[in-house]
Amino acid sequence: MKFTDGYWRKREGFTVLHPAHLQDTRPGPDSLTAWAATRRIEHRGDTLNAPLITVTCTAPAPDVIRVTIENYQGERSKFPNFAISESSGDVSVDNTSITSGALTARFSDGDHWALDFLADGRRLTGSGWKGIGVATGPDGQYIHEQLDLGVGHVVYGLGERFGPLVKNGQTVDIWNEDGGTSSEQSYKNVPFYFTNGGYGVLVDHPGKVSFEVASEMVTRTQFSVAGQRLSYLVVYGPTPADVIRKYTALTGRPALPPAWSFGLWLTTSFTTSYDEETVNKFVGGMSDRNLPLSVFHFDCFWMREFNWCDFEWDSRVFPDPPGMLKRLADRGLRTCLWINPYIAQRSPLFAEGAEKGYLVKRPNGDVFQWDLWQAGMGLVDFTNPEARQWYAGKLRGLAEMGVDAFKSDFGERVPTDVVWHDGSDPERMHNYYTQLYNQVVFDVLREVKGEGEAVLFARSATVGGQQFPVHWGGDNSSTFESMAESLRGGLSLMSSGFGFWSHDIGGFEGMPDPAVFKRWVAFGLLSSHSRLHGSSSYRVPWLFDEEAVDVLRSFTHLKHRLMPYIYGAAVEAHRTGLPVMRPMAVAFPADQAVTHLDRQYMLGENLLVAPVFSAGGEVSYYVPAGRWTRYLPATGTADVIEGPSWVTETHGFDTAPLLVRPGTVLPVGAREDRPDYDYRDGVTLHLFEPAEGRTAVVVPGLNSADTVFTVAREGSRIVIGRMGDALPWRVRLGDTVTDLPADEDSCTLTLG
Repeated sequence: MKFTDGYWRKREGFTVLHPAHLQDTRPGPDSLTAWAATRRIEHRGDTLNAPLITVTCTAPAPDVIRVTIENYQGERSKFPNFAISESSGDVSVDNTSITSGALTARFSDGDHWALDFLADGRRLTGSGWKGIGVATGPDGQYIHEQLDLGVGHVVYGLGERFGPLVKNGQTVDIWNEDGGTSSEQSYKNVPFYFTNGGYGVLVDHPGKVSFEVASEMVTRTQFSVAGQRLSYLVVYGPTPADVIRKYTALTGRPALPPAWSFGLWLTTSFTTSYDEETVNKFVGGMSDRNLPLSVFHFDCFWMREFNWCDFEWDSRVFPDPPGMLKRLADRGLRTCLWINPYIAQRSPLFAEGAEKGYLVKRPNGDVFQWDLWQAGMGLVDFTNPEARQWYAGKLRGLAEMGVDAFKSDFGERVPTDVVWHDGSDPERMHNYYTQLYNQVVFDVLREVKGEGEAVLFARSATVGGQQFPVHWGGDNSSTFESMAESLRGGLSLMSSGFGFWSHDIGGFEGMPDPAVFKRWVAFGLLSSHSRLHGSSSYRVPWLFDEEAVDVLRSFTHLKHRLMPYIYGAAVEAHRTGLPVMRPMAVAFPADQAVTHLDRQYMLGENLLVAPVFSAGGEVSYYVPAGRWTRYLPATGTADVIEGPSWVTETHGFDTAPLLVRPGTVLPVGAREDRPDYDYRDGVTLHLFEPAEGRTAVVVPGLNSADTVFTVAREGSRIVIGRMGDALPWRVRLGDTVTDLPADEDSCTLTLG
C-alpha cells in the first residue's frame, strides 16, 4: 500500500505520524525499548498532545534482531502467529544499541530519528527520516516501515512470484490466491526477503503484508500492515546462503522426502476420462517403453463428481480400490491421491461436519458456503482439534489402504467474513490456513508410513510451510513463456526458505506442442521433483511423438544416475535449509553478473542447469569463473567452458546445458531404473578439474550408514579414500575409469 503522493505529499485521505525525536530509552537484560516523539520536543509544553511511538528491539537468535513498532498498546492480541524458534546467544545492550552475535541495532537522534543495523563494521540498512509511519486513512490505521537499499542492492524472495526474480520496482501483497502462474497473485506468499546487501527481513505477520520494493521510495523497501503493531526480524548473513540457513532455523527446516519421491510421477490429469483400465494402460505403456515410473497419481475424479471431498473412491470406475492399490504396489509403484480442504454439500461429510461444528461458520452461526469450485462447499475448520482429528481420520483410512502420498491442493480460497472455532483473527488466518491444512495431512502420512516416508504435493504455503514438502508451482500453461514463469516462481520460492519444488511438465492448461513438452521434460527431470500432469489432456509421451518417449527415457535415466548427488543435496536442504535448486544469486553472491539471472539455476552446489525455452534449441546462459565441464555433450560445442562468459548455443531435444563446476567430485549411481537404491553400491566418483587440497563427498546409504569419500590432490598426485561399508566402486578422471573391488578402501591417480 502506498501512503504518499510523490516524495513530499501524503496520499489523499491519509495522515501519517513519523518519529522525529528520540525521547527516551530503557535497556533491559536482552531488550532495548525506545520511545519516539512524533515532533521535536524543545520544552515541556511540547509533550502535550504529542503521540509517542514505541519501538522495542529483542534478540530471538544469534545474528537476528526483532523490531516491534507500536502505536496504541491496548489493542488486543490477535492470532494465529508464526512459529518462531528462539535460541539463546550472545546479547549485549546499552542505552542506544542492542547487539546479537555480529548484528547491532542502534538508535540515534541527531537532526532526524534513525534506527541503523550494523555488522562487521558496516551499516547494512536502517530506518531513517520518515521510515516508520503510523498512518490513518479512510479504511483504518496502518503501520509501515521503510528500510534503506544501498546502491546496487536488490531484493529476492517474498514467496512464489512469477514476475521478475529481482523484486525492485514491484508492489507485492502477501495474500494467498488461486491465481495461476501468469499474474501478480501467488499460491505461496511469504513475507520474507533477502538482499545482496548481507541481510534478510521477515515481517512477523501472518495476514496481509503490503510491500513496496523500491517502488514508493525507490531507495527503500517498505512494508506495512493494518492495525497498531508491526513486528519484523532482521537476519544477518553475510551471504544469501547464510541468511537462508538462519531464517529456516527460525521458521523450520524441510523434512527429508523419501528417496522414491524423486523419481517420475505420472497422473491421470484433471478432467480427462479414466478408470482402472486407463491407469493400467498408462502404467503398462510406460513399462513397455522402458520408462521408469515411481509414482502414479489419481487426480480429483477418483472421487465422484460433486462429492469432493468425501474421500470415497468412485465405485463406478474403481470397483476394487484396495486390490488396485496392491496391484500397483506389486509393480513397484507408489500412489498419490488428490485432496482439498473443501467439503461439497452433496458429500455425506458435509452434514456430519456441519452438525458437529467442524466447518467454518459465518458470524451469524451459518456454515460458510459458496458454489466456487464445488456446489455448496464448506471449509474444514482446522482451528478445531476435533475437526482436525475428523479430517485426519479420513486420510488415515486411505493411507492404511495403501495410498502413499496426498496432493494437498487448494487452501488459498479462505474467506475473511467468518468466525473460527478458536477465535483466530480472520485476516491473519487467510494465509495461515494452509499451514494448519498441510500439517494435518503431513502428520497423517508420517504416522502411518513412518518417519522419513511422508511426502506431499502441496500448492499453497506461507512461512513455515517448507517443513512439509513437496510444493509444486500451480496451474501453468503449455507454452515456453509459462515454462519460464514457472521457473521464476520456483526460484523465488526457494529464495524464501523452501527446499524442494516441482511443476507440471508440459504445462497444465492446454495441450503442449511436442517441442514444448520435450524441452519441459529436460527441465522437469533436472528439478528436485518431477511430475507429468495436465488439465484436459493426458501427459503420456507417446501421445506427442516417439522422440518424446526417447527424451523422457533419457532424462529419467539421467536423474536416477544422479540420485547419489541429488539426494545428498536433499539431505543438505533438510539439515541446513539451503534449497536443492538454487538461484545463481544464492550460489555466487560475489559475481555481479548473476544478479538478475532467472533462466538458469544450480542443482545442488555443483551442477549448473540452463533449461532451453525454444523449439529450435537456441539458448543463452552465463557461466561463472572457472573451467566448467559439460555433463551432457552437445554437437558442435566444447566439452570445457572457461568462465566467466556468456554462452549461446543450440541443443537437440536429447540434451540441455548441464555443466559441472570445477573442482567437483560428482557421485554417479550404478542404476537408472529407479531413484531409490543403495547409492554406494557401484558408485562412480567423477573428478572434474581436481583442485589442490582435500574434498570430502558423502554418498547416502539410505537405510544404512553413509559412505564418506575423500579426494586429496597434491600437485599431479590424487589420493581417493573411502570410509564406510565394503562395496564395489569406481573412479573416473577424464576418459580414465578405475574399477575398485569391495575390499579396496583407497586408490591413487596421477594427472597426465
